[in-house]
Amino acid sequence: MSIGAIALLVTLVTAGVFALLGFLHTSKRTINLEEYVVSRNRYGSWMAFSTIVASALGAWILFSLPEVGATSGIAGIVGYCIGQAAPSAVFAKIGSRIRYLMPNGHSLNEYVLHRFGNAMYVLTLTIIVFYMFIYLAAELTAIAKAVQLMADVPLGWTALVVITATFIYTTYGGLGATIFTDAIQFTVIVPLLLISLGVAVMALGGISSALAPVRLNAPELLSFSNGPGIKFGATLVIAVLVAEIFNQSNWQRVYACRTNGTVKRAFLGSAIAILPMLFVAGLLGVLASQFGFADDRAFFSLIQQLALPVWFTIVVLVLALALVMSSLDTLLNGIASVFTLDLTRLFPSMQTAGLLRASRVITVAIGIPAVLIAAQGYNVLYLFLLADLVCAGVFVPILYGLYSRRLTGRVAVISSLVGIASGALFFPKTDYSPWLGIPFGGDLLVSFVAPVVVSTAIILGWNLVAARIGTVHYFDFDRLRTEIHSYDGLDEAAIAHIKE
Repeated sequence: MSIGAIALLVTLVTAGVFALLGFLHTSKRTINLEEYVVSRNRYGSWMAFSTIVASALGAWILFSLPEVGATSGIAGIVGYCIGQAAPSAVFAKIGSRIRYLMPNGHSLNEYVLHRFGNAMYVLTLTIIVFYMFIYLAAELTAIAKAVQLMADVPLGWTALVVITATFIYTTYGGLGATIFTDAIQFTVIVPLLLISLGVAVMALGGISSALAPVRLNAPELLSFSNGPGIKFGATLVIAVLVAEIFNQSNWQRVYACRTNGTVKRAFLGSAIAILPMLFVAGLLGVLASQFGFADDRAFFSLIQQLALPVWFTIVVLVLALALVMSSLDTLLNGIASVFTLDLTRLFPSMQTAGLLRASRVITVAIGIPAVLIAAQGYNVLYLFLLADLVCAGVFVPILYGLYSRRLTGRVAVISSLVGIASGALFFPKTDYSPWLGIPFGGDLLVSFVAPVVVSTAIILGWNLVAARIGTVHYFDFDRLRTEIHSYDGLDEAAIAHIKE
């Protein structure tokens, strides 16, 4: 059997096994809308920890991180690691806050609607869907590229097979199925990632021999004082942190945790666990750089260069599929849950069973265009950076509003839009060249710092002016407790309020 046929068979079998496990798990119980969206207070520390880690990772770690390692070296890898771990640390803090403010809540956009009003809600909803859809498309692109490199299968066919397998259990079981399969995928990902590094190092003659060509030809990749690497690493810290706040799957898991203590333990634990795993993935890119591989296919090009045995190809494919499916199910369910709030507002008289069916249809509808994008084979890292930019301008208003009663919806919208616009001025084109001939044009770090600084300055400046002229408005946080209801506990008064 050819390597291509083996790779295709492994793809079909692995995707099928995960789909079957998820489906069998959820077929044992009846799923209602509340369970489908948040599985409120259901999971203890271990399950919460494993699902947070598994959903935070994805096939992107075999593409984006090796590319960063091959181009920015250790300094860039460390920045990416910190950036990816930082959101979990932040959610350990704000997760308890949001559970206290709106114990019956479901999503970030739900909080924004009641805290800031319709204008900020529309902006936030657009950003959440845009970011998570780009994430979804990037994950499908990553696995499609991996299988194409190993089996020469067209990108679109791989993306279709993988997302169909994910549909089988995600649309049926919702968040509960996602968390269950995440726990299984977590136990698969960790050892296979370590095996991948170990085999690559041994094939290169051990760690010293593997790094010797890098020390000789590109020593800056192994230096923590590498200026460009530090700069890119700092960029990634900001980019990933601001974006993950708009990942609905994080907010779902906040509510799925059994207690506030579970939230803190699970998210802090995941922040620690993510660091070494991402570093290992980035180090694979450093090893690949000695052969001149520096794009998002660096790791897979390294595998081909070393002509490793067939069993290792199988290991890498299973790893990639576990990574991608742990993210796809999370993203699909997360995007569907975001739209559930709008379904309750647009169709206030619809029974929860009808809302559940509509959420399942939305899950499938979202996946189809993502397959079409994946078939184009765009650069995975650039897709993420584009989505991260949009999130940067809204990051501060969202978090500031969780703690300050003085921030109004109008100020939140203005500061967000101006922040996004300021970052877009400096953001590079796909070849990382500037699209405007201005100072710092095309500078990624500036393009992410600008939205955060500008939005913060507008908020603080507006507060000072309002305090001076005596027009300060204070938001009553108790409204979040009284206005937001469980989907399965929507009484007539709650429905009437939502409709308004």
